[in-house]
Parts: sequence; structure tokens; C-alpha cells
Amino acid sequence: MNILITGSSGQIGTNLGLALLARGEKVLGIDKRANSWTDRFPTQIAALHTAAGAAELSRAAASFKPHVIVHLAAWAKVHQLVKEPEKAFENVAMMQGSLQAARETGAAFIFGSSREVYGDVIRNLTHESMTDFVVAESPYSASKIAGEAFVSSFARCYRVPTLVFRFSNVYGRYDNDLARMERVIPLFVRNIWEEKPITVFGREKMLDFTYIDDCVAGISAGIDALLNESGPHMVRDQTINLACGEGHTLFELVSYIEKATGKMASATWLPSQTGEVTRYVADITKARALLTYEPRTPLPKGIAQYVAWCKSTGFLI
Repeated sequence: MNILITGSSGQIGTNLGLALLARGEKVLGIDKRANSWTDRFPTQIAALHTAAGAAELSRAAASFKPHVIVHLAAWAKVHQLVKEPEKAFENVAMMQGSLQAARETGAAFIFGSSREVYGDVIRNLTHESMTDFVVAESPYSASKIAGEAFVSSFARCYRVPTLVFRFSNVYGRYDNDLARMERVIPLFVRNIWEEKPITVFGREKMLDFTYIDDCVAGISAGIDALLNESGPHMVRDQTINLACGEGHTLFELVSYIEKATGKMASATWLPSQTGEVTRYVADITKARALLTYEPRTPLPKGIAQYVAWCKSTGFLI
């Protein structure tokens, strides 16, 4: 099976590509930068938000003949897109070229969306049918909502087989490139380890953190199910939450990092930033039913595993 991954040099793309290789698939990565973690699958450099990048993707797909395109490429830092909303429009442009490549090659299409499409879920409505598309909390969430709309349109207009996954705070291996993008868990882990102060926006903010191996297992199951249309569970054109199904506050997150590192945090606690979701716990009933998905790594265990990996790579010295 040939699988093309956009955003292949990021955390999810790298882990997914390696997992697919391990089970015998052929993988082609497309990204605006080289993969700093592995050279085990080829990566074609293309800035997908540009016309030239979209054309490069189209040529690569025509040559590779993918069975599935997994579209992960995006600007993914919520608060960055609050300050630079033009990047949210670039997310939509990346989607255009990726969907066109799927249409041209007859590939199935999987979109990495986000729990941000739910907005600030103060009513605890987290299952897939409850998204309210008129209350985007940020330009980033608007870009993911727009992406889901385009996926649905290509499924209906052009019969592209599609599947949307809504990810939630994925963390773990290959997630420590702070020079490129400061993500909360790597930033907290390194600063607490180095006994530097941290700033936490939202002490009681409750989120659903997903360990990378659980995320990859869910995507892999989705690939298989999407291509097996005669199977008992039809996932074509479905939208599925892919998360742990457990909520933890940022206060709890910091305490787990303290335990895993053996160091106390020097934390300043401030209110949540503009555009940020302050409460989200996923309903993963649908993932369990359609993909036999079962997350195996609760947050305390996942943080311990991530800290151990950071030590093994020299991220923590």
C-alpha cells in the first residue's frame, strides 16, 4: 500500500510514517522542511500553501500513486495564529492542494483536524455531532472547520473516500523541537528539568492529552478501515474523535512532570490566552465502535515515557 503523508516531518507525521514502514507499507512524505528525526522514508520538500508547492504535490502524487493521502500539514500553534491570522488562511490553502491530489489520483483522504473545532466546551458536549461551526474560538479553529467543510464537499461532489480525525493535544516521541515551535509539554518538561520558571496559562484548564502511540494506532486503523469498504464497520466520510478520553488540568500536568523529572516547578499561573479552549474531554465511543480503538497510555504513564525518551535523546541533560 502506498501512503502519502503531508506534514510528514512533524511529530505525528514522523511517528505515523515509521509505524507504517514497520508493517510493510510504502511511505512518501511531503513537508516544507526536511525530517530531522529520520531518513527512513523519502521526504519531498514543498511549501503546500503556495501554488508551486501544490503543483509539486500534484506531480509527486501522480508519480507515487498513493492509495491514501494523510493530510497533517498545518500551522498548529493556536495562539500564534491569533497573532498571525494569515497563517490560518494558509492552512486552508494547504488543504486545497492535498484534496486536489486525492481527486486526481483516486486516493482516499484522511484529514488531521482538531478538537479546537468544538470551541470552548463548557457544556461538556464533546461527541462528533455537537460541533457548532458558527462559534470558532480562534483563526486556527476556523481553519480546521473550513478544512472539514472542504473534505465533506470533496466527498459529496467528487466521491473522494474521506475520514476526518479530530486530534487532541498529541504528545510524546519526536516532539521537542522548541526552536521551531514551542509546544506546552516539551517546554514545561525542559524548563522544569533545567529548574527554569514556567508560565502556565490556565491553572484549571482541563484538556484531553493523547499519547503519540495511541494516536498513530487510531490513524493506522482508520487507513485500514477506509480502504476496506466491505468490512463490518464503515468509516467512509465519518468524523471521529481520536483522544484518550480523560481530562486533566494543567495543574495536574505540571505535577506529573514534576514526578517524572524529580524536580519541582517554579510556576507562574496566569489566565488562559485569547482563543484558547479551556475545557475539553473527548467522547471516544465512536472510535471504539468503528476502529476498535482503545487508548493504552494515560497521561501520568505517557509523561513518564516521554521524559525517559527525552533523556535518551539528550533533550534533557
